[in-house]
Amino acid sequence: MTGTLVLAGTPIGDTADAPPRLAAELVAADVIAAEDTRRLRRLTQALDVQPGGRVVSYFEGNESARTPELVDALAGGARVLLVTDAGMPSVSDPGYRLVAAAVERGIAVTAVPGPSAVLTALAVSGLPVDRFCFEGFPPRKAGERLGRLREAAGERRTLVYFEAPHRLADTLAAMAEVFGADRRAAVCRELTKTYEEVRRGPLEELAAWAAEGVRGEITIVVEGAAEPGPDEAGPAELARRVAVREAAGERRKEAIAAVAQAAGIPKRVVFDAVVAAKNAAADGPREGKAHH
Repeated sequence: MTGTLVLAGTPIGDTADAPPRLAAELVAADVIAAEDTRRLRRLTQALDVQPGGRVVSYFEGNESARTPELVDALAGGARVLLVTDAGMPSVSDPGYRLVAAAVERGIAVTAVPGPSAVLTALAVSGLPVDRFCFEGFPPRKAGERLGRLREAAGERRTLVYFEAPHRLADTLAAMAEVFGADRRAAVCRELTKTYEEVRRGPLEELAAWAAEGVRGEITIVVEGAAEPGPDEAGPAELARRVAVREAAGERRKEAIAAVAQAAGIPKRVVFDAVVAAKNAAADGPREGKAHH
């Protein structure tokens, strides 16, 4: 009989938020895979429990190498508990590889629900919560970050991001550039901790605030794009918008799709406008020569 993989949520700040079942699982597990064994030790001390099984490290640097070892333990009947530094495993944290490998082997996977920075930030943001998507950490390089943000520019669901404090100002400035300076957002800092702070406002205003320096764990919640109204732009204007995006480095296919989405019209309409503009440009010089 195979074992069970247990994914356990851990406090994102206040240790009193630890789910009651976490203490029981720490005692019952044959193997505890922890992102940081020192943080695990502090957590077990706070919960006043003694781990009942073997403790191993499981973090980004050894995740690939350690996954087969943990799967073998599971296949042999072990109960393996996976915990990260804060929140739910697999959500921008180690865990996905192990879950996927366990599922592939037909091993049972369950969870101890617990704190989540994503849901906590979303709940306190004051922004729509009926539909949202989690985008994780934006790319570190400026060009890649802008590209990723442009992909989400037309997303109508509320967006949730994680970010490092030293990159926050640059990321908010990039968001203001791509999403619009007036797009509403909330920066949630040190959630559930002593110095918790939720700063709400337009992206441009938040970027200026962050430029002064911000510390702590950061979650950003951004309002989704507005529902498009009727766009009265004619073919020439649609073609011009595509040309602007192409000049900025976008491929024509992606530029057409982005313009169509922003205008709330079918891609075929924009494609036809681009073709018409191209034909008009090609015909212009020949007509001019004929008059000389």
